[in-house]
Amino acid sequence: MIDFNLSTLIAFIPALLIGLSFHEFAHAWAADYLGDPTPRSQGRLTINPLAHLDIFGTIMILLYHFGWAKPVQVNPNNFRGNPLRGHMLVSLAGPAMNLIIAFFGMIIWGICEFYMQDSLWWPNLYPVLTAIVTLNIGLGVFNLIPIPPLDGFSILGGLLPRPLAQKFWSIEPYGILILMVLLFTNILSPLLSFAVRTIFYVYQYIVSHLLALFIR
Repeated sequence: MIDFNLSTLIAFIPALLIGLSFHEFAHAWAADYLGDPTPRSQGRLTINPLAHLDIFGTIMILLYHFGWAKPVQVNPNNFRGNPLRGHMLVSLAGPAMNLIIAFFGMIIWGICEFYMQDSLWWPNLYPVLTAIVTLNIGLGVFNLIPIPPLDGFSILGGLLPRPLAQKFWSIEPYGILILMVLLFTNILSPLLSFAVRTIFYVYQYIVSHLLALFIR
């Protein structure tokens, strides 16, 4: 749970808007690319946060660092090729986008730290960049959990053999209840926090060695 002070919220808001907007845009773009016009017709093929924010999901992010935006509606029957494969790719696009944003955010964080650490701007920029990296890693990891309505559910459903997938998809109506129980009992938090820290340090290690090749 975050500490609700002004500096934390100021740092967190741009990270939240970037993470949610690009996550949902990635879903919409992937569906549109695969031939489904539904997201475009509903105005979801945009990075405008107003088109994507879900009030309850946003509150969950503010409280627990894990949450969701308004789901992008798709029609798998419009996808070129295998509908299940297409649905899996569309679902994967959102978390993948968050992890990509986090990685590039880490690169910007490293460059700014090197050149601006003695600047008066750095104490204000540091928490914003840190929030962008950590929140996007958190969104990516959280949405990969195979529980509906999270993306991981559709991803795993697309990977399972059809007979097993049909049984797996049968839990979809109960997914939000399962998810709420797991969140409010705090069962997921230690595992998610560990995953976020691990990815953060891996990114930091890769970026530090990458930037060392170019920054002297």
